[in-house]
Amino acid sequence: MELNLKNPLLFFDLETTGLDISRDRIVEIAAVKVFPDGHVEEKRRLINPTIPIPKEAQDVHHISDEDVKDQPTFKQVAKSLAQWMEGCDIAGYNSTRFDIPLLAEEFLRAGVDFDFRKRKLIDVQVIFHKMEQRTLVAAYAFYCNKNLEDAHSALGDVRATYEVLKAQLDRYQDTLQNDVEKLSDFTTVTRMADYAGRIAYNDKDEAVFNFGKHKGRRVIDVLRTEPSYYDWMMNGDFTLDTKKVLTGLYLDSKKKQ
Repeated sequence: MELNLKNPLLFFDLETTGLDISRDRIVEIAAVKVFPDGHVEEKRRLINPTIPIPKEAQDVHHISDEDVKDQPTFKQVAKSLAQWMEGCDIAGYNSTRFDIPLLAEEFLRAGVDFDFRKRKLIDVQVIFHKMEQRTLVAAYAFYCNKNLEDAHSALGDVRATYEVLKAQLDRYQDTLQNDVEKLSDFTTVTRMADYAGRIAYNDKDEAVFNFGKHKGRRVIDVLRTEPSYYDWMMNGDFTLDTKKVLTGLYLDSKKKQ
């Protein structure tokens, strides 16, 4: 089934130096932009992460320090990438838990304002796990009846993700609607205020902490009774995006006092 789109839908995948959103860096980004009229644009770019690529990461994606030493840094490509992504809804595989938070962090480091919260987000992995409980390689075999020969190649993974979503729409026509907003809602497990998932929204649409000793408590209540908690988080090993969201909530709490 071809996608029913109002805006371009951008499928993307990252290869990185590791899995720590706040510390690791992008070494490769690949994207497939699908337009409402059905035509497709593909982009792939190696990125110099400016830090060494650990052997464990190289063993997965086979990108070495030598491969990226003459490539641009993310900061050098950030503005043009943001312009190319402008106006797109976003899709990926495990993208809401990893790729989007890490890419958002890279944009913040580069000083580029790109707000994923203004886009519809579709995580193909969530559809797969709700329906079948498997990995991307298994999803590709299950839905598309093909072997994913270039798994852990960013462009190979992102092409497979695009094919899997179309096949999911064919298979689950009684459950899934061919509509980006509906798919975005379906693949949103918990509504988060920040990309790293440290701050969530409760059923009353109030921001609450999603970790630690204050898990489940309203952020505004904690900041009023324990203002030092704000300083602890701002000085802690949290993502720039989490700190940005927390600061916004902190300033709101001050206005309401």
